[in-house]
Amino acid sequence: MTVSELGERRLLARIRARLNRTTRPSPAVVLGIGDDAAIVAPQRNAQTVLTTDAHIEGVHFERRFSAPADIGCRALAVNLSDLAAMGATPRWALLSLALPDALAVDEVEGIADGVAILAATHGVTVIGGNLTRSPGPLMIDITAVGEVRPRRALTRSGGRPGDELWISGTIGGAAAGLEMLRKFDRLELPATDDRQPIDDRVAATADRRECIARYLRPDPRVRLGLAIGQNKAARAAMDLSDGLADAVDQLATASGCGAEIDAATLPITPGARAWWEAAGVDAITAALSGGDDYELLFAVPRTWGGRVRHARSRVADPPLTRIGVMTKDPGARVLLRNGARERLPGGFEHF
Repeated sequence: MTVSELGERRLLARIRARLNRTTRPSPAVVLGIGDDAAIVAPQRNAQTVLTTDAHIEGVHFERRFSAPADIGCRALAVNLSDLAAMGATPRWALLSLALPDALAVDEVEGIADGVAILAATHGVTVIGGNLTRSPGPLMIDITAVGEVRPRRALTRSGGRPGDELWISGTIGGAAAGLEMLRKFDRLELPATDDRQPIDDRVAATADRRECIARYLRPDPRVRLGLAIGQNKAARAAMDLSDGLADAVDQLATASGCGAEIDAATLPITPGARAWWEAAGVDAITAALSGGDDYELLFAVPRTWGGRVRHARSRVADPPLTRIGVMTKDPGARVLLRNGARERLPGGFEHF
């Protein structure tokens, strides 16, 4: 059955049922889904943090190798990653869907399931949104709302010369995973009724499976962002949505500083490094430029090491790696590699 065959009201009822099935009721929600607007009661002594991201088919995801639940999970994850970079606790989300007439109802339900599963994981309540028809591609637009205590918010502009640059987790995995999925599609292997076997057939090793999972189901570093913010362990932060090189450039620009990155310290996902090296591609440049990692980049004063360790002790995963330093020259974007100084490559840009 397609969405046009089911109709708007019955489709809304199905989406609402799936969202309510896994999301715990929040006492802070005065009025949720079903009215012209939602009403929430923010906590005392807290500032509201808002972010929004649109996910458009053909630009941010491709249905030929992304399951509906992956699409929904990913659409919310990118918003939660923004809140994590601000050191904010995620509270609520608004979900808007622009749907083609011929889209199958079970795909919409799968998208709602993906949103609901990740929302439940991080204590987020979906409190409303919008449903509309799209004459073009499928689009998922999510607005996420979080809270942070005064003077605990992390911004991009707080870095100073001499601050160390740290990142969480590893980089390059999601970009390599997307390349793997696209290469599989070009191979034109026999079609299957279920998209899920794509992972098994293209991912011959655990390392490749990790890369594909990093792309399909990013893990927003919510707990780490909260720990860093609450312990005042960083002066500036940003998430890696469009690549580490882009994040370093934007954080340095906002802070009025330069940046030097040590190539030897970059924690590149092993499967990504192997994939690029086998293709004759410079793994360091590819990992710096590739997007969709959704790790966190922090600027940390040298004397705040104890605060970082304390924040890190509160979060089991992921590891943190020092990758460079902020410098006085605001135009410097340097990659130190094998004793030479190179220009840091650019990140992903939509236009």
